[in-house]
Amino acid sequence: MGTLIAIILWWSKFLSKVSEPYLVILNSLPKIALGPVFIVWIGAGPAAIIVMTLAISLIVTIMEVLNGLLSIDQEKIKLVQTFGGSKYQVLTKVLLPASLPTIINALKINVGLSWVGVIVGEFLVSKSGLGYLIVYGGQVFKLDLVMTSVLILGVAAALMYQGIVILEKWLVKHRG
Repeated sequence: MGTLIAIILWWSKFLSKVSEPYLVILNSLPKIALGPVFIVWIGAGPAAIIVMTLAISLIVTIMEVLNGLLSIDQEKIKLVQTFGGSKYQVLTKVLLPASLPTIINALKINVGLSWVGVIVGEFLVSKSGLGYLIVYGGQVFKLDLVMTSVLILGVAAALMYQGIVILEKWLVKHRG
């Protein structure tokens, strides 16, 4: 989702200039402090957990991928345009292939950030889940419950990260 928004912002210079200060401000806000606001707006349920996860990971992705798209060598872009290439062709033939390392890096970073968002969301609104178990275990001094939950989180994050590494290897191999 963040990559798609970054592409839209690259496509429209106007939207990029308008949204840049908001992205910087949103990135600097402590997302955990926004949790109660999300609960009031959305309600105390799974939607609040999803919004918390997006709040923590989405802005970073947008900013990182947009920066990657904007940092591509302008000479390559001009070359495609000189030969009559459309903006879409510049995007698909130059920008996306050249930005692949940035996009993959954003995915790797967001594995951890997304889990943080889920856990924070569960801290705030859930009656089940790993975040709830961590809070509950801490309240009743059941360290085994806390550590088991943390271990499960670590394994899940490592598996997701490895999935991205496999995807990266496959994309590099098939990219040519």
